[in-house]
Amino acid sequence: MKAISIQEFGDPSVCVVRDVPSPQPDPGEATVKIGYAGVNFIDVYMRNGTYARSHTYRTPLPMVIGMEGAGVIDAVGEGVTDLKPGARVAFCLSRGAYADAVAVPAWKLVPVPDAVPFDIAAALMLQGCTAHYLSHSAFPLKPGQSCLVHAGAGGVGQLLIQLAKKAGATVFTTVSTEAKAEVAIKRGADHCILYRNEDFEQEIKRLTDGKGVHVVYDSVGKDTIMKSIRSVRRRGLCVLFGASSGVVDAIEPLALAEAGSVFFTRPHLADYMASASEIRSRTDELFRLYLDGELQVTIDKKFALTDAAQAHQFLEAGKTQGKLLLQVS
Repeated sequence: MKAISIQEFGDPSVCVVRDVPSPQPDPGEATVKIGYAGVNFIDVYMRNGTYARSHTYRTPLPMVIGMEGAGVIDAVGEGVTDLKPGARVAFCLSRGAYADAVAVPAWKLVPVPDAVPFDIAAALMLQGCTAHYLSHSAFPLKPGQSCLVHAGAGGVGQLLIQLAKKAGATVFTTVSTEAKAEVAIKRGADHCILYRNEDFEQEIKRLTDGKGVHVVYDSVGKDTIMKSIRSVRRRGLCVLFGASSGVVDAIEPLALAEAGSVFFTRPHLADYMASASEIRSRTDELFRLYLDGELQVTIDKKFALTDAAQAHQFLEAGKTQGKLLLQVS
């Protein structure tokens, strides 16, 4: 079969289509024929070696990348009784989605309702579940609270804004352009800060009468983290969940104290998707919200599997205004 098999860590040029053996399901697994694979920064971190030291997201070379997909079950392994060939499923946090097919642990697979297209299902897995755990678990937002969402026009950003508004929160967001501000406002953001023109920390303090927000959701990393910490109100929380501008190597404990005894966390999605029941509780709600018209999912661009390198270049250039997908079949 065809797959994007990485032979060495590097820039997008290492995303090369190769012929690799078709997967066979081991006990407890199911083989999925991929319709769409999601393109995410976790794939970039795996491709460029950022996660080479990670025990949660292992990156053994050579490897087929891609941590999210949707398609149809082709075969099931021994012991799998609740899934059948032909069933529509989606998954995330199982590597190998940039391929014609992939073997996935059955407990990570979720049924996709017939009315949910595969491209939407793929878009709601990794990014949707990230937005869900951030707003429902890492810091469960409540009416009257406030949050700052960086990259509000991106895939996670748009979904997170909507979920935060449904929770009753006031949403501040940062974007790079007026066009992206329009996207974030359309999704419900109360205040958009053009970070290239304004200091977002100063704007947050101005807009909150010097108090800051209850929580910052920071997917940018190196360029924003210290200002993010200082944008949090006393005893609030800063959640660092990405590194689109570069990895944050360290945070001085005193910086948290000086910002107002701020709490800080750097979570992995995997720790909020630790069981089949936890995964399905998130995806069931996301699918329901989509089907009820309460959650808008923006598909920005679709690339062919052979154009995976171009998809990574587009993502890393910060051009996205929604979800990037690889259309496999």
